[in-house]
Amino acid sequence: MNKKWECYEIDEIKVNELINNYGINKILARILVNKKITKKEDIDLFMAPTRKDFHDPFLLPDMEIIVDRILKAIGLKEKIIIYGDYDADGITSVTVLKSFLEERGLEVSSYIPNRLDEGYGLNKEAIKKIHDDGFKLIVTVDCGISGIEEVDYANSLGMEILITDHHEPAEILPKALAVVDAKRRDNKYPFSQLAGVGIVFKLIQAISIKLNLDEKEFLKYLDIVCIGTISDIVPLIDENRVIAKLGLKLIAQTKNIGLKALLEVTGFRNIDSGTISFGVAPRINACGRMGNEKLALDLFLCKDYEEAKKLAIKLNEYNIERQNIEKRIFDEAVEKIEEEEKEKSCIIVEKEGWHHGIIGIVASKVTEMYFKPSILICFDNNEGTGSGRSVPGFDLHDALTKCSNHLEKFGGHSMAVGVTLKKNEFESFKKELEEYAKQLEVDKIVPVINIDSELCLRNVDIESVKSLKMLEPFGEANKMPLFLFENLKINSIRTVSEGKHLKLTLKDDNYMVNAIGFNMGELSEKFLLDDRVDIVGNLDINSFNGMENIQIIIKDMRKSY
Repeated sequence: MNKKWECYEIDEIKVNELINNYGINKILARILVNKKITKKEDIDLFMAPTRKDFHDPFLLPDMEIIVDRILKAIGLKEKIIIYGDYDADGITSVTVLKSFLEERGLEVSSYIPNRLDEGYGLNKEAIKKIHDDGFKLIVTVDCGISGIEEVDYANSLGMEILITDHHEPAEILPKALAVVDAKRRDNKYPFSQLAGVGIVFKLIQAISIKLNLDEKEFLKYLDIVCIGTISDIVPLIDENRVIAKLGLKLIAQTKNIGLKALLEVTGFRNIDSGTISFGVAPRINACGRMGNEKLALDLFLCKDYEEAKKLAIKLNEYNIERQNIEKRIFDEAVEKIEEEEKEKSCIIVEKEGWHHGIIGIVASKVTEMYFKPSILICFDNNEGTGSGRSVPGFDLHDALTKCSNHLEKFGGHSMAVGVTLKKNEFESFKKELEEYAKQLEVDKIVPVINIDSELCLRNVDIESVKSLKMLEPFGEANKMPLFLFENLKINSIRTVSEGKHLKLTLKDDNYMVNAIGFNMGELSEKFLLDDRVDIVGNLDINSFNGMENIQIIIKDMRKSY
């Protein structure tokens, strides 16, 4: 698929100022200028944030109310239950708040809805059960902002609900005792993009301030807060960056027994954002996807290492099972697409028996592969549950509103949605959505690769590449830098891992560099020895047998003009 390459227009005057004033190398200086980070205080905050860089938690709406109510519960020794979500953000949120409140002497239980049976968020059946178990006070984490009817129901039972959430609120807020969400319209907090666990962190920070506790009483949870933040793919800027940067340091020496066991099981050697995104988060999320959400929570709350090791192994097994199911669904979906949907503007496929806890991941892969909006729907007899993903420039949530007469319900945002519908509405829904996408000429949207800088191999050295680690942690709104190398000569080309990956040796005059393109093995048939190519990719250091060499991780390549 042809992609559009766009390079930042770099202000070389500002680049030279950073080089001369702060001793920053040219590659790093260019990236900082691209990010508009040029003042000394902004550079320091980005490169080396400290615990002094956290905002005042009491600027969050209703923070005073929720803190006072929890302090009252501590004083009266009330029972309290935390109602969370089944993903990594929700699990870490429950872990942090439960652990912190138990250390303050509270009796704390937790409830996490089953993804397959109950779905996301508050539900009346769960609230009734919680009430019948004798709980009068519920604190939600990573959910609750959309539970207007459910909160009314809890109120009718004489219960009190304290909401902490980070999702978009509707026009009307739930009638809870407190609603702490930085996305509220009356919010005065200076940063609105915290994850659910980030809001929980601000809550325990606020309680600590009220109780005059030492800072370490809330800072010690930054390892778990970091995991939830990176896992939830919130933008790693501002306070999220402070959380992630400090949290990664704490993870390397974590005292959480469950996390320590999980890190050992993942086999990742380095502790960085990639370890969390590709090692830790998928294993936590696999539990929720497979309908055993409590397992991950048990791991993080575990106090015995041998028991934690068993739980971590179980998480790993669930992840393997999830991967196998995901591969099967993906293969079946691609087969259907190649037969029927490949030329459509919007890909919509269904099958009886697909696992509805996993189709969202597959929809993401399908959209990435074909660069088209996609919705996968699994049917259980007459009931259909679907997940969709979109491409930049096509608002999938808005598109669903045009076809909502065929749906039982739907939700989400422009890039990701969930739907439920009856089987007899599927064909009408599919036809209407495809027609809408066709009218908007979705198939003419071209994927764009944003390139940080064009480089010559002769100007790249190992120390400059190592300095890019200072930009960690990488994630949403702080992607790994992409570089353009033009007119390189292919010195060698082959595939590895049974044709899956592409390996190249590239030459620019007398300068040589190794390159690898993961899942790009098919390109070996399109390029020959001595071809001249342009490469877009990340820079990395490959260590082997005690030797360090620069390596390009290829993201796209084309023949030089």
